[in-house]
Amino acid sequence: MDDRIVRSARPDDYDWIVGVVDEWWGRPIAGNLPRLFLDHFHGTSFVVEFDGDPVAFLVGFVSPSQPHVGYIHFVGVHPDHRLGGTARDLYRRFFRVAVDAGCTEVHAITGAVNERSIAFHRRMGFTASEPIDGYDGPGTSLVTFSRPVSPES
Repeated sequence: MDDRIVRSARPDDYDWIVGVVDEWWGRPIAGNLPRLFLDHFHGTSFVVEFDGDPVAFLVGFVSPSQPHVGYIHFVGVHPDHRLGGTARDLYRRFFRVAVDAGCTEVHAITGAVNERSIAFHRRMGFTASEPIDGYDGPGTSLVTFSRPVSPES
């Protein structure tokens, strides 16, 4: 990842993440990332810094109820740092963490209207569901993703 530094996330990363995600997405999205994810899953989450500034993150965890499943909950890359492989590298790093924890698959979700995210996940080898209306309650339509992982991932 050239001169970028990838580090484990910390609980105190929460404030800057929720301070930028609405701008990065161009719509209100911060409510989908409660603080508890950084408090409890920072050990399986990552931050990318460039010239000392955070420019990307991935929040993921191993499912406590399905220990064979790693779950990528939220990923963000600053618009000026997109298309350089940052998200792909973060996903691959999480795949290694998931495999090391005994996972055999990784899951994720995105909004049915998020065509870029759906295309990205497919390029990363995920199988996408059809949109599921009401997945997260009334008025939501989400696409779920699943991908096998192995030491070769």
